[in-house]
Amino acid sequence: MTKKLKTGVIGLGRIGQIHLSNLVHHMPDAEVIIASDLSPAAHAFAQNLGVAQVTTDAYDVINHPDVEAVIICSPTPFHVPYTVAAAQKGKHVFCEKPLDVTLEAIQAAEKAVSDNNVKLMLGFNRRFDANFNNVRHLVANGKIGEPHILRITSRDPAPPPVEYLKVSGGIFLDMSIHDFDMARYIVGSEVKEVFVKGDALIHPEIKEFGDIDTAVIVLTFENGAIGVIDNSRKAVYGYDQRLEIFGSNGMAKAENNTTDTLIHFDSNGGHSSLPLHFFLERYETAYRVCLKTFIDCVLKDTPSPVDAHDGLMATAIGIAAMKSLTEGRSVKLDEVLHYAAAVQE
Repeated sequence: MTKKLKTGVIGLGRIGQIHLSNLVHHMPDAEVIIASDLSPAAHAFAQNLGVAQVTTDAYDVINHPDVEAVIICSPTPFHVPYTVAAAQKGKHVFCEKPLDVTLEAIQAAEKAVSDNNVKLMLGFNRRFDANFNNVRHLVANGKIGEPHILRITSRDPAPPPVEYLKVSGGIFLDMSIHDFDMARYIVGSEVKEVFVKGDALIHPEIKEFGDIDTAVIVLTFENGAIGVIDNSRKAVYGYDQRLEIFGSNGMAKAENNTTDTLIHFDSNGGHSSLPLHFFLERYETAYRVCLKTFIDCVLKDTPSPVDAHDGLMATAIGIAAMKSLTEGRSVKLDEVLHYAAAVQE
């Protein structure tokens, strides 16, 4: 009989419910032992999926003697405490992004994982999107030559509630962080410098707590490539997710996913389907592949493809981006990394 990885899920909000559904319906080599959330509706959701034990205490999941791996989908401030606690109990961890909004906390999690010889994988699901992954393989195999210019467009169809924005960590750490990880992944090089222009053009009131909703970010990579990311929290036509990499021998790009590829022309012009409306639809398969990859890396004892270092670097770029925005200058990543190292010492 094939061994099943015994898992527990912490947090049954929107993303937690996606992961729990995927575990139950699409992961025959995984078993959900227990799940936790504060919401009675979330408890009902888990019980309807056949989860035998549901609790309001996340530490019931972490301390459960049968649980081998913990899936953390809680709010960001709990990511590191739960990761550290799970690691100390010898449990492997899959954690949603960002691991934390401070480098010091991420380093603490990285140490706990290393000290206890468990695996940590972060939920940067866009790496597991088939189109983006194919672009990465083209770059890695030299098909476009030396990378010169990366362009990423990432725009949400509608902004989240202002109440969420007040506690999200800001646009660079709750939205752009996916693009920062994707930039490193596609180019295959670390970012060394960040420059940002941005403003609150959709919700001017969010400037009161130091956030923006529209940004253009320029990245300089250690291998000499240049990246441009444009972010907006409101694209009225849908979830706009596009990527292009240009190099010395060619170019590769991934366009938006739509419900169909039909284009209808008439006297008024061409008409086609809008992009899929939100991330739940756009990355449905990527979420599944991402989680399956984690289960495989635990069961087969292979390295985590998205580890604490990846989380550290994406967050460092986000911190540098905010510093660039507030100070009106380019910020070298070493400024952020050296500061974190000094605090650790």
